[in-house]
Amino acid sequence: MLVTTTPTIEGRRIREYFGVVTGEAILGTNVFRDFFAGIRDIVGGRAGAYENALREARETALAEMQAEARALGSNAIIGIDIDYETISIGDRGGMMMVSASGTAVLVE
Repeated sequence: MLVTTTPTIEGRRIREYFGVVTGEAILGTNVFRDFFAGIRDIVGGRAGAYENALREARETALAEMQAEARALGSNAIIGIDIDYETISIGDRGGMMMVSASGTAVLVE
């Protein structure tokens, strides 16, 4: 499956459009991650646990989008957009949301 943020794929002709496909992933952040990320914010450095969770959410959203495209008979997705959001749930932590969307196409 070819996936790209561009509206075309160089050297390939789009033969058919199948429409918009999407994938979503929502991951909860736990108290320990929040605690250690808070410490990192104070002393500096990268929040590795958050980076890993964000990477996992992005990969899940992209995989779901590709599965939806394959089910339509597509072999490529163009114009991909990835959005990131966070939701705070009071003092209990929060949720990280990643959504991916693009246009499923058949290319030659």
